[in-house]
Amino acid sequence: MKNLHFFLQTNRNMHQGNQTTISEFLLLGLSSQTEYQMLLFVLFLVMYLVTVVGNGLIILAISLDSYLHSPMYLFLANLAFADISSISTSVPKMLMNIQTKSQSISYKSCITQMYFSIVFVVIDNFLLGVMAYDRFVAVCHPLNYMTIMQPRICILLTVTPWVLSNTVAMTHTLLLLQLTFCDGNTISHFFCDLAPLLKLSCSDTMINDLMLFVVGLSVITFPFVFILFSYIYIARAVLKISSTEGKWKAFSTCGSHLTVVLLFYGTIIGVYFLPITTHPEDRNKIGAVLFTVVTPMMNPFIYSLRNKDMKGALIKLINNIFFLPLVPWASKCN
Repeated sequence: MKNLHFFLQTNRNMHQGNQTTISEFLLLGLSSQTEYQMLLFVLFLVMYLVTVVGNGLIILAISLDSYLHSPMYLFLANLAFADISSISTSVPKMLMNIQTKSQSISYKSCITQMYFSIVFVVIDNFLLGVMAYDRFVAVCHPLNYMTIMQPRICILLTVTPWVLSNTVAMTHTLLLLQLTFCDGNTISHFFCDLAPLLKLSCSDTMINDLMLFVVGLSVITFPFVFILFSYIYIARAVLKISSTEGKWKAFSTCGSHLTVVLLFYGTIIGVYFLPITTHPEDRNKIGAVLFTVVTPMMNPFIYSLRNKDMKGALIKLINNIFFLPLVPWASKCN
């Protein structure tokens, strides 16, 4: 009995010793070369400000212009909010680390950053699918559009992507919290991404890797297939329109969304499926920059330049912001 007790006690102590002992991780960033740090700081600061201001203006324009209070722009406002949140999850911490010349991030902050980075990348997939359905109804069933896209359905289509994306993130996070991190705490990335964290664990990550593959593939595949079939039906409906003007009008309602879809999924194909002679870690960094920084920055330009209503609302909003305060002064001068 004494030997058994000694064995159980020793095993318990060994088990406790193998639990996560690190309190922080080190983010190596995009480059280890000191001379590039200031360039990266300025570049990503500009990209961050452009993204926040651009998407913020879209949200304000949609909120203040009653003409844009329609399902299409409700989904666009959600996409703009997700884009601001996505870039705000990773870039500010990266900028702060460059400025303070510190690479550290606490364990809890790292897990939190990973959680929200998953949420906002996943929700982009689902929102693009929801917006494809909205465009399908608008083009293929224009007379019944308001009947089909009634407020209850719009709320459901808005809430569901957020619920699903948080469910996916929670699943990965809870599985990650079961892992043990012993000595290695260096992440070759500019934020806490799931894949680099799994590589650092000294536990068996087979279940985590399987879930990452299955859930990740499902999150990408199902919305993409849905979007593909939606645009097949849209193309068939557009081709049946006899007049060139009618075809152009129908296509113009989908132009912005289709451009964003091509940018988003083209990035996935280009980074992860085409044969590129780069190291897997470098490929992951490129993909992360494109998803979390470049795409959110480009979306406001795509929607404002290709959408006449959105462009008009933005011009009206900017005029109100910059020129209305001058009116009282002008009246006093007169």
